[in-house]
Amino acid sequence: MDWFGDDIWLTWAALGVIVGLIELASGELIFLMFGIAAFSAAAAAGLGAPIAIQLALFGVVSVALLALVRPRIAAKVHDGPSLPLGQHGLVGELAIVDERVNRHAGRVLIGTDLWTARPVDPEATYEPGDELLVAAIDGPIARVVRKEH
Repeated sequence: MDWFGDDIWLTWAALGVIVGLIELASGELIFLMFGIAAFSAAAAAGLGAPIAIQLALFGVVSVALLALVRPRIAAKVHDGPSLPLGQHGLVGELAIVDERVNRHAGRVLIGTDLWTARPVDPEATYEPGDELLVAAIDGPIARVVRKEH
């Protein structure tokens, strides 16, 4: 028990490492806050603070980090541009006319896939080989516009 009392800072540091490793597995930023709190308690122990102060510091730092810091970090991590999934990810892609495209019919090649296509402007007509851009996906139909050079 002498070792526990003399080297309690090492116990706190080991606890910090263990919860840090748990954080790596979870990725929720909860255990990270407990790890930082454990390291702060280890620092207090290293400076000679009594165990009651170490426990209080661990508790206060944990609650403060969980209540004040974690929500902001989590918001930053989860904030950002959302990437369109599936067919809506084709908007902005190059489309090569395969069969004449007008308001009644037409097909374009987008990447390696053939799509039914209609012009955004119902009066427009595009001929085979024309380079267009996908402006929108409307169900199974690609809405296309002329590519600006």
